[in-house]
Order: sequence, then C-alpha cells, then structure tokens
Amino acid sequence: MSEWLNLAFRWFHVVAGVLWIGQTAFFAWLDSRMTVEAGPDGREQVWMVHSGGFYVVDKQQVPELLPRTLHWFKWESAATWASGFLLLVVVYYLGGALVDPASGVSVGLATAVGVALLPASWIVYDLLWKAWLERRPALGAALGVVLCAAVAWGLTGVMGGRAAYIHVGAMLGTLMAANVWVRILPAQRQLIAAAREGRTADPELAARAKRRSSHNTFLAIPVIFIMISSHFPTASYGHRWNWAMLAGFVVAGFAARGLMNLWNRKG
Repeated sequence: MSEWLNLAFRWFHVVAGVLWIGQTAFFAWLDSRMTVEAGPDGREQVWMVHSGGFYVVDKQQVPELLPRTLHWFKWESAATWASGFLLLVVVYYLGGALVDPASGVSVGLATAVGVALLPASWIVYDLLWKAWLERRPALGAALGVVLCAAVAWGLTGVMGGRAAYIHVGAMLGTLMAANVWVRILPAQRQLIAAAREGRTADPELAARAKRRSSHNTFLAIPVIFIMISSHFPTASYGHRWNWAMLAGFVVAGFAARGLMNLWNRKG
C-alpha cells in the first residue's frame, strides 16, 4: 500500500508541478515580451502562434471589468504543495526514510523539525522581504542562498542527507505556494474590488504581486533539481559536503533563471 501511495502521489505531484511551473514561466515570458511589443492603441500586447492558431494577449495593469470570464491560476500551486506534503508523510514520516538509524536521532524529533520548518521558513522569508529586501533583490538572492545552506546544514544533523535535501525542496515549494495564496491572489482580489467600486487601484499591489511571482520563477529551478537529486546521490545528498553542494546548485539555479530572463527580453 505504501508503494502504491508513493507512486500515485508522486505522479500527481509531478503533473501538478509541471502545470504550475509551466504557467509561471509562460507568464514571465509574456511580461518580458510586453515591454517591447505594443498594440495599435498603445496598450502592451503580444502576438503568438501555436498549434495552428493565432493568439493576441493584452496586458492591463488596472483591470477593466468586462462581461467576460476571468480565469485564475491558483489550484495548480495548491495541488502541487498538498501532494508534495503527502509524499513527505508517506515516504519519510511513515516510510522509514527520514533518519539514519546510526545517528541516534528519533523519528519523532526529525519529523517535528521537518514539519515546523515549513511555516517557520515562510514567516522569516515574508518578513525579510516586506521589511528590508523588497527593493534589494540581489541582496535578497544572496541572503537566500546563505539561509538555504544554513537550513541544509542544520537538517543534515537531524535527518539523512536525502531527507534533508527533500525538506529544503519542500521549504522552497512552501514559499512558492504561500506567495501565490498569501501575497499574489489577495492583491489581485483587491485590484478587482477597486475597479468594481470605481476606486483608483493601488499600482503597488500589482507590483508587489509581480515581484513575488518573479521569486517563484527563480525558486522553481532549485526545486526541480532537488526533485531529481535522489537519482544522483554521489553528486548531491550523498556527498560529504552535501549542504554546501546544495547551496552551489541553488546558485546555479538562480543564475540559470537570470539567463533565461535575459534571453526572453532579447527575443
């Protein structure tokens, strides 16, 4: 039963993650192209062709409510996070893969640390970015790498290397999902409410939501690496300096996303 649950949750998790990360990357590309392609009325616009059809996308900073269906992109993030947490439970908390028996650390202690990490990491991340780092993205990225390394180092002291890696991935995934549900969606709802009530919407709401969405595009690359790292133990969690290796891969992931952004703006 454990193996069947593992397979089902993992399959669901990967599919949901592909949909979520793909949508996030697509909208990041759209925004990068909106800056260079404008419609005939001066509104930012992108023309696309795919599967025999042509598509035109206009961007509005402040919504103009029209009698149309407004499509939200939110359930993919919730499904990815929920299925990922269920995998933690099945594989690690109940599956016996959490701690090294020779370490002497109890499964209960390691489980408590792993579960507490998720909300604690969001509180620290959100407070830092709201109070100090919002206008300092480069500093925030550097501090993020240092904190990831510190978390990985701490986790390797209470659980096995593979479990530590997966919990860092779960932490980053939690930040991404919380960005969607706590920061991005509420801002969008406030913008819509202002338009409905005839009030002038605060453009900073949209800007903050976009910054958190941008964070998600950077965080997604290290998360994907962590998801596949279990197939390469020598180069990842099985290495003597596994926590430092993970920090290096986070840097590589951030750099890759930065290059992708430059390429998107180029053409």
